Amino acid sequence: MSPVEHRPHYLPKRILVTGGAGFIGSHLCERLVREGHDVVCLDNFFTGSKLNIEHLLDSSHFELIDHDVTEPISLEVNEIYNLASPASPIHYQRDPVRTTRTCVQGAINMLDLAHATGAKILQASTSEVYGDPQVHPQPESYWGHANPIGVRSCYDEGKRCAETLFFDYHRQYGTRIKVARIFNTYGPRMHPDDGRVVSNFIVQALTNHPITLYGDGQQIRAFCYVDDMVEGLVRLMHAPDEFTGPVNLGNPQGLSILELAERVIALTGSDSTIIRHPLPQDDPQQREPNISLANTVLQWQPSVALEMGLQQAVDYFRSKLC
Repeated sequence: MSPVEHRPHYLPKRILVTGGAGFIGSHLCERLVREGHDVVCLDNFFTGSKLNIEHLLDSSHFELIDHDVTEPISLEVNEIYNLASPASPIHYQRDPVRTTRTCVQGAINMLDLAHATGAKILQASTSEVYGDPQVHPQPESYWGHANPIGVRSCYDEGKRCAETLFFDYHRQYGTRIKVARIFNTYGPRMHPDDGRVVSNFIVQALTNHPITLYGDGQQIRAFCYVDDMVEGLVRLMHAPDEFTGPVNLGNPQGLSILELAERVIALTGSDSTIIRHPLPQDDPQQREPNISLANTVLQWQPSVALEMGLQQAVDYFRSKLC
């Protein structure tokens, strides 16, 4: 497929963002409103927060609906970004049955809405579909190495099933779909208690608490700044219909969790020490995306350097902790 040409899209659309009050969802809503689209933000605030989108509430281009995607809804929209799901281990393991229901029944309801309205729909899938991968970095052609009955499976398998549903709706009904596999993303509006490594380390460093490291700290992760992620999602939605994905979106430059902790300590000037705990069940040892497909077709790659992005996240959390 030839690369996607990127230029401003001046025709306003009515766009539904499920999970729009969440971390990535709120940044996506902000971007779409800024472009002049009419944005419907749907969220039940299980993990999202009204504080994330309060600056948009006075806009005539923004509408907030308190709704759970596990229940059907009827709306007239042109595009749907389906981001509704708890996305951190602490949140999705808090109610695993609800997590699976959100991933699966939520996908069905949004696909039914897309089918009824003719809307194009994008699924925010996850690198977790690769499980604890045995191929590095992970290309989209890799089927993964996932535990279907572990404590993380509600999310991993829920997202895998959602991908299945998207492609079956596409084949059976001709639904226009896009599937993005999102790798570790960070930035302002992360929940301070979501258990993700970047928010954990920054909050612990700013409060001079010990930084919690699981295992030996040599696990490899790659961190993508939220603005870069939103750009990738928008480019995928704008790609020609024949390009469905799945496509990896993330930063291909990996680093160890220990190195991340050391960078956060240096950036914050913290007195925090590092303490170690046992590695959680099914925690992957190495997760890095192969983004050659996104680079070739979407002409997308991350542009925000880790140090710059971490500084933005540190400034955000510092303002919230004052």
